[in-house]
Amino acid sequence: MELNLIAPCLFGLEGIAGDELRRLGMENVRVEDRRVLFTGDEVSLAKANVCLRTGERIMVVLAQFEARSFEELFQGVYHTPLEQFIPADGQFPVKGHCLNSQLMSTSDCQAIIKKAASRRLGEKYGISWLPETGVKFQMHFTILNDKVTLSLDTSGPGLHKRGYRAVGNDAPLHETLAAGMIQLTRFRGREYFWDPFCGSGTIPIEAALIAKNRAPGLQRHFAAEEFPWMPKEAWKQVKEEAKDKEFNGQYRIMGSDSDPACVSLSFANARKAGVADCVTFKDGDATKMSLPAQSGIIVCNPPYGERMLEQQSAQRLYSALGRHLKFANDWKKFVITSEPEFEHYFGKRADKKRKFYNGKIKCDYYMFTDNSRKKK
Repeated sequence: MELNLIAPCLFGLEGIAGDELRRLGMENVRVEDRRVLFTGDEVSLAKANVCLRTGERIMVVLAQFEARSFEELFQGVYHTPLEQFIPADGQFPVKGHCLNSQLMSTSDCQAIIKKAASRRLGEKYGISWLPETGVKFQMHFTILNDKVTLSLDTSGPGLHKRGYRAVGNDAPLHETLAAGMIQLTRFRGREYFWDPFCGSGTIPIEAALIAKNRAPGLQRHFAAEEFPWMPKEAWKQVKEEAKDKEFNGQYRIMGSDSDPACVSLSFANARKAGVADCVTFKDGDATKMSLPAQSGIIVCNPPYGERMLEQQSAQRLYSALGRHLKFANDWKKFVITSEPEFEHYFGKRADKKRKFYNGKIKCDYYMFTDNSRKKK
């Protein structure tokens, strides 16, 4: 059946996720604030879950309607054909949020939607009490400017949970954000790639997955794999096709960190991700260690003052890093940080800047890519 689908994204990743979905063959791709809309069938749903690197999850749109009162909300949900997706014994918890709308109480809206869905399903299945002992069908709602979007989560845990990082360091970077940062460098596995603040190894591991063209969701389970209306063959087909498209080349990808515990953790995570053969990790101070090659790409998430270092210490680190890399003209450099004066401390103005959110922290992604004027 044709499905209307949504891929919620972290702020700043919408365009990248939209391009990814187009390359995956999705139809009617439309980029909006913090989400991408598209259409497809059950195979498309499986493919988006398994292969999308920068989306947070994949949702099926069940209904969209306007509601300025609880009665309108109830009627909108009640007239939605939920029985096409949720069986008689299905669990259907409800969660969501409201913004700039007449209905602003999230808890009251949850209760109304649950009540309307229960009545609809009870009447359709001819039962007065729904047991909810079967598979979980997580319903989600957003009410924005009085417009309700009711959807069904098909992913389960967020897509950033690839399955290779059971534990992280003090300030882990979302895998989806790391993948988006790498895609902006246009890295395809040919250049030397180095993350000098590797932490738990997320950036180098995501770089290795991109270089190998390995689908990020191959090692995990998705909620929709249990849905009775989702054919098992769809998941098998998508995963087999993804494996057939993998590359097996020789890659130069390295992560380093001044904390040996982080280096050990990165090794363990790389093994879990199945990329230990093409990424290396080593101890090293980013402001002192020799460049590992004549040219390449640096992508890093150095410590921020808000989270792991006192702010002045972070600023001193940025200054030391800038001095160390001052003459690394054949390296393209990409740095994400919440420090608004990063360029001042780093000693150079970025060629491009892009806004992201790392968790709840507003950041800028500084891109130093134009080396031509430095060689004159």
